[in-house]
Amino acid sequence: MDILKKIEQHREEEQRLKWEGTFSDYLDIIKENPLVAQSAHSRVYHMIKDSGIEEKNGVRTYKFFDQELFGLEESLERLVEEYFHPAAKRLDVRKRILLLMGPVSGGKSTLVTRLKRGLEEYSLTDHGAVYAIKGCPMHEDPLHLIPQNLREDFYREYGIRVQGNLSPLNMMRLEEEYGGRIEDVRIERIFFSEDKRTGIGTFSPSDPKSQDIADLTGSIDFSTIAEFGSESDPRAYRFDGELNKANRGMMEFQEMLKCDEKFLWHLLSLTQEGNFKAGRFALISADELIVAHTNETEYRSFISNKKNEALHSRIIVMPIPYNLKVTEEERIYHKMISESDVADVHIAPHTLKVAAMFSILTRLKEPKRSDIDLVKKMRLYDGESVEGFQSADIDEMKKEFHDEGMSGIDPRYVINRISSTIIRKNMESINALDVLRSLKEGLDQHPSISSEDRERYLNFISVARKEYDDIAKKEVQKAFVYSYEESAKTLMDNYLDNVEAYCNKNKLRDPLTGEEMNPDEKLMRSIEEQIGISENAKKAFREEILIRISAYARKGKRFDYNSHERLREAIQKKLFADLKDVVKITTSTKTPDEQQLKKVNEVVARLIDEHGYNSTSANELLKYVGSLLNR
Repeated sequence: MDILKKIEQHREEEQRLKWEGTFSDYLDIIKENPLVAQSAHSRVYHMIKDSGIEEKNGVRTYKFFDQELFGLEESLERLVEEYFHPAAKRLDVRKRILLLMGPVSGGKSTLVTRLKRGLEEYSLTDHGAVYAIKGCPMHEDPLHLIPQNLREDFYREYGIRVQGNLSPLNMMRLEEEYGGRIEDVRIERIFFSEDKRTGIGTFSPSDPKSQDIADLTGSIDFSTIAEFGSESDPRAYRFDGELNKANRGMMEFQEMLKCDEKFLWHLLSLTQEGNFKAGRFALISADELIVAHTNETEYRSFISNKKNEALHSRIIVMPIPYNLKVTEEERIYHKMISESDVADVHIAPHTLKVAAMFSILTRLKEPKRSDIDLVKKMRLYDGESVEGFQSADIDEMKKEFHDEGMSGIDPRYVINRISSTIIRKNMESINALDVLRSLKEGLDQHPSISSEDRERYLNFISVARKEYDDIAKKEVQKAFVYSYEESAKTLMDNYLDNVEAYCNKNKLRDPLTGEEMNPDEKLMRSIEEQIGISENAKKAFREEILIRISAYARKGKRFDYNSHERLREAIQKKLFADLKDVVKITTSTKTPDEQQLKKVNEVVARLIDEHGYNSTSANELLKYVGSLLNR
C-alpha cells in the first residue's frame, strides 16, 4: 500500500503543477519571474548551479553531479564555467555543439544521462518551469508570438530578448484559430520527459543507406495531403523528428562522428543560426543544447578529414578523462556493485581500494621529477600528505601531461573481474588477493591491451599487492595491539617519562632501586624510528610532544594514548614489532593452545566489530599476515 500511496501522491503533484492560460496570463508570469523565459543553455546552467556549489582545494564542485560522477571535478568545472555559463549569458559559445571526448567507460554517457534526468526533475520545479504554445508538437516558446517589429519594445519593458520565429504551424493556427489575436493564444506548462519526447531527444546513427533525415527533422504525412491539398501545408507535416521534439531542452547525438554527412550539415544552421530546414517551409527556429560524445581515436580521424572543416569551428570539445583519485575510483566500484544483484556479497575492507590503486596506476604518466615515483604521485593526487611535497608540486605535476587520464584500465574491466571473482567464490566473501588474482588472469583476455602494456599492468598488480601487504599488516597490527592495550599504555607512559626528563634535562629514578639514571635513549629511538623520525629531528619531535602534554594539562585534560596520532602509530608499530613472534605463532600454528586461541578470537572479534570484516575474511587476513611475517 505504501508504493500505491506514493503513486497517488505523485499523480496529484503532477496535476497540481499543471497550468493553462492565455498569452496575456503568461506575460504576467514572466513579469514576476523572467527566468521562465530563459534559453535552453541558461536552463541547464541554472539547474546545475541551483543544486549547490562547493569549493574544494581550489576547485569548484557541483552537487548536481555528486552521486553519479566521481573524480571529475576539474573537468566538470571547466565544462560549466567555459561552456554552460557563457552560453547562459547568450555569448557565442551557445552556438556550438558540445562534444564530450574521452576514453571508454570514462563517464561521458553518465554525464549526458545526468543532464537529461536533471532537466526532467528541474522542469517540475518553480525555477525550472517551462511554458509552451498549447498543442504545438515542438512545444514552441510563446514569446515567438511577438512580432519582430515589437521585440525591441518588449525588451525595454520586460528585459528579455526574443530570438527565433514562429513556426509555420503556429503561424497558421494564430490566424485560423485565434483570428490573429496573440493575447488569446493558449499557453500551457510542459514537463520535460525523454520517454514522452518532450524537450529531450536522442539520435543514434544506423545504416546510412536506410536511415532517413526525417528522423532528425520530421516528415510529410502523405495520408493528409488529400485533406489539406499541399505538401507545403504545415498541417500535412509531422514535426516529430528529434530536432523538433528536443526543442527547448537538449538532444543527445550519440556517436555523432560516425554519422553520415547529410545529418551533420543540418547541425550547422541549427548551432549557428538557431534554425533548421524541414520540408517545404522556411527555416524552423529551435532552441536546444546539442551534446555529442566520442572517443579520442574517432575525434582525431574526424578532424583530419578536410570535408569536416565547417563543423570543426562549430564544435566545442570538452575532454572527459578517467578519474585519477583512488578514493573516487572506489566510489565508482561501490556504485556499480550496489546497482547489481550481488550487492549483499561481503567484500572485505580495502578490496576495492586495492583494485582502484591498480586502475589509477595504469592511468598515470611517469613523473618527470626524479624524486617522485608513481605510487607517491597516486597518493598526492588522492589528497594524502607525502613528506617533502606541497600542493604546488601537485599543480606542477598536473600540468606536465595534458592527456593524463585519457588512457589506462577502464572501470568496466575492473568490475567485470570483481564480478567474475564473486561468481567463482560462490557468492561468498571476497578479498583483495582474490580480485588482484582475477585482474591478472583477465589481462590475457582483454582485447585491446598490447603486450607492452600487459607487462606494465602486471607490474602495477605487483605494486598494488605490495601496498595491500602494508595495509594488511597494519590492520592486524591494530587489532593485536588492542588486545595488548595495557602493554601499549605502559609503553606510552614509559616513553613520555623519558621524553619529559630528556627535554627538561632531568634524571629519572628507578622505581625498584631508587637510584637516579639518564633518560633511556635506546627506548625513545626504538619508538621514534618506527615513524621515520631521524636523529636530527628527534629533539623537535620530543619538544612537540611535551608542548602537547602542557596544552592538555592547561585545559584540564589528560594526555593519553589517542592524543597524538603519529606517536600512537609509533607505539603501535613498536609493540607490534615486539609482538611479531607472538603473531607468527598465533596465526600460523595449526593446533593453538588455549591462550593462543583466546588471542586469535579476540583479534578476529576486533576485526569484525571495528574494521568491517566478517568471520571468513578476518580469518583469511590473519592467515595471510602470518604467512607474510613467516617469510
